Amino acid sequence: MALEQKVMAELKTAMLAKNEAALRGLRAIKAAIILAKTSEGAGGELQESDETKLLQKLVKQRKDSLAIYQEQNRPDLAKKEEEEIAIIEKFLPQQLDGIALKAILEKIIAETGAASPADIGKVMGVATKQLAGQADGKTINAIARELLSR
Repeated sequence: MALEQKVMAELKTAMLAKNEAALRGLRAIKAAIILAKTSEGAGGELQESDETKLLQKLVKQRKDSLAIYQEQNRPDLAKKEEEEIAIIEKFLPQQLDGIALKAILEKIIAETGAASPADIGKVMGVATKQLAGQADGKTINAIARELLSR
């Protein structure tokens, strides 16, 4: 089932349950899907990889907002962002934990022949393609830099 159908089914359930947090998150996903499908050159359809990128973008936006709200001591707004992140992440593939991510990155570093932090570009190019949807770029970059600085 495509992401749009899953979201619509969840949206109906959330409406019946009067779940405001779920409704906010699901409506954000639906709006982003519609925007992406109707954008120039999209052709009215989204590939699964595009859907994953879209969801990751939504989560990243909310995490950035969450950090700002926590910094400004706004727990009311931070709570809303956390709720939406939880809803959106349900539609993303399972995220890798730090240990599994580190093992994959060590393998990528060996394959690319990267030896120093200056080679981060080589590693990130391969890693972002291979780990698409399984980890965010900021985490991948941090672990790769740590491994390369040894």
